[in-house]
Amino acid sequence: MSCVPVTPGNAGLPERERRKQPLRNAVKACLELYLRELDGHPASGIYQLVLAEVEPAVLETVMNHAGGNQTRAAEMLGINRATLRKKLRHYGIEY
Repeated sequence: MSCVPVTPGNAGLPERERRKQPLRNAVKACLELYLRELDGHPASGIYQLVLAEVEPAVLETVMNHAGGNQTRAAEMLGINRATLRKKLRHYGIEY
């Protein structure tokens, strides 16, 4: 399964090649869909909305990849362990 959705810009690419597309393409496609679905309603707080959706997913995925090792996960993320622990508590992610 590709993390990058099929869009007009990559529709002709096989799934394997779509996976090589930058993550930003998936984020952009999702944001464009979100804004279209607002159907004229005003948008606000999009930046915080994206962070609140993406950050926990990043933390959970990296923690799983690190086998629950917070020191290793913090190194992978490029943040210190105390910051990682704070973020895990903030989102209620337990390891």
